[in-house]
Amino acid sequence: MIDLKTINRALEQLEEERKIPRAELVGAIENALAAAYKKEYGKKGQIIRAHFDTDNGQFTFEQIKIVVDETTVRMPEEGEEIEEDVRDVGTREELNEGEEILIRFNPEHHILLEDAKKIKKSVKLGDELVFPLETKEDYGRIAAQTAKQVIIQKIREAERGSILGEFKDKENQIVSGFVQREERGVVYIDLGRTVAILPYEEQVPNERYITGARIKAYLYEVSENPRGVTLKLSRSHPKFLEKLFETEVPEIISGVVEIKAIAREAGSRSKIAVASNEANVDPVGSCVGQKGIRVSTIMNELSGEKIDIIPWSADIEKFISSALLPAKVLKIEINEEAKEASVEVDKNELSLAIGKAGQNVRLAAKLVGYRIDIRGMGGETVEEVLNPEESMEEPKEEDETK
Repeated sequence: MIDLKTINRALEQLEEERKIPRAELVGAIENALAAAYKKEYGKKGQIIRAHFDTDNGQFTFEQIKIVVDETTVRMPEEGEEIEEDVRDVGTREELNEGEEILIRFNPEHHILLEDAKKIKKSVKLGDELVFPLETKEDYGRIAAQTAKQVIIQKIREAERGSILGEFKDKENQIVSGFVQREERGVVYIDLGRTVAILPYEEQVPNERYITGARIKAYLYEVSENPRGVTLKLSRSHPKFLEKLFETEVPEIISGVVEIKAIAREAGSRSKIAVASNEANVDPVGSCVGQKGIRVSTIMNELSGEKIDIIPWSADIEKFISSALLPAKVLKIEINEEAKEASVEVDKNELSLAIGKAGQNVRLAAKLVGYRIDIRGMGGETVEEVLNPEESMEEPKEEDETK
C-alpha cells in the first residue's frame, strides 16, 4: 500500500529545495512504475505507460500500439525471430550500400491499420492505440531495483534541467556564493543549488580564497555534459569589471553613461573609457561618484586594483591623449591604416607615460586599439626608460673597441 502522505511530502520537498517541477517528479514515478511492470510482467517490444494519481494514490497501466501497414513495416519471414525494436514508425534500417528497408513488424509494438479500424474507425497511420493492462502490486526484487534506478535517474535529469535553465539566464552576469574548497589550483564556489568552478587562469594574481568566505565572480560559461552542468566563473575577465560598474553606477544601467572600452591587468590596474549620451552628464564623474565612493567600492571588491576612468572620444588623437594620462601628450602622429600612433611627451614625463614596467602605455594601447610608440622630446625611447642599465653599457663597449 502506498503511503500517499509521505509521497506528497517528498514531492513538495523536492519541488521546493531542488526547484524541480512537480509534474516532472510525478513523471519520474510513472516511468519507474512502467519500467518495473515491464520487467516483471511485460513482453519483448511492448510499450508500457503508467499513470499515478497523487490524489488517491492509485496507479494504472496501459500498453501502447502504433498503427502501421505494409508501407511502413515489413512482415517477419517464417522462422525469423522478432527482436525488440522501439524506434518510431517511418524510420528505416539502412544497408551498407545506402539502400533502405522497413523496420520489422512486432505484434507487441505495432497493430495493422485494418485491425485498428475494427477498434477505432477514425484511426490513421502512425496513431497510437491504448490497451488497458491489469494492475499489479507484487513486484520482484529486480523490478523494484529497476524502478528505484529509474526514479533516481529521472530526478537527476530533471534537477540538471532545472539548474541549467536557472543559470543559463544568469550567464554573462555576476553571481555570488561561498568558497567551498580549493583543489589543484581550482577554486570551487558553492552557489546554493550547485557548485561552480573558478579556474586558475581566471583568478586574480595574489588573491587568496578563504574557505567559507563570500565571493562574487563573473559567470562566463554554462554548459551541460554527461556528468551534469558545468559553471565556470572568472574574477579576472574585463566583463567582471564592466558588470561591477553596472551594479554601482545607475547611469550605466539607464543608458545615460556607456562603457566604450576596457583594458585590464587583473589585480594590478585597469583603464575604462566611458561616454555620456546626455550633454549635461559627466561620464567620468558619474563613475567616480561623490567623494569617489562608487569607484572605491569597486576597487575594494577587486582587492585594491587601481582603476583609471577616462573620457572616450571619437577623435583618436584626443582618445590616446586621455588614455596616457596622467602624462601630458605634446604631439601625436596617427597612421590609421597600420593602427599605429607615434607620441611625443616631455622628457620629464616619459617615465610617467610609460608607467611601471610599461603598464600605462600597454593598457592605453589595448584600450584604444592602436600600437603606441612613445618618445621624449629629446629623443628618449621606451627601451631607454625601461632598461637604463643596457643603454649605459653601450658607450663602454665602444670605448673598449677604441
